[in-house]
Amino acid sequence: VHLVESGGGSVQAGGSLRLTCDYSEHGRTYSTYCMGWIRQAPGKEREGVAAIDPKGSTVYTDSLKGRFSISRDNAQKILYLHMNSLKPEDTAMYYCAAVAAQWCTLDSLALGYRGQGTQVTVSS
Repeated sequence: VHLVESGGGSVQAGGSLRLTCDYSEHGRTYSTYCMGWIRQAPGKEREGVAAIDPKGSTVYTDSLKGRFSISRDNAQKILYLHMNSLKPEDTAMYYCAAVAAQWCTLDSLALGYRGQGTQVTVSS
């Protein structure tokens, strides 16, 4: 799969983090894929966070609009998730995902490849 996430950590509420996903191992392929971030908190279902298509069009889950921002650098083969104004309910394992899909949606990410994840913990 070779999606390598980093950037997670522990922050206080109101803080910011930037997650990165290195997809250089299969960069030529993933550059044409819908990519995004999925998160899963303990005891909760997996949730699509944000997705971005190869041309840069983005989609977010409604509850995170305005706080999270997804971007990709196909030249460097890196996917980003900028997270601001973090809340304790944002605590979860965050996974980078990639899928070959006609329509780049949060639902389509669930059907694709995932990395090992990076933990984000937000304390109040």
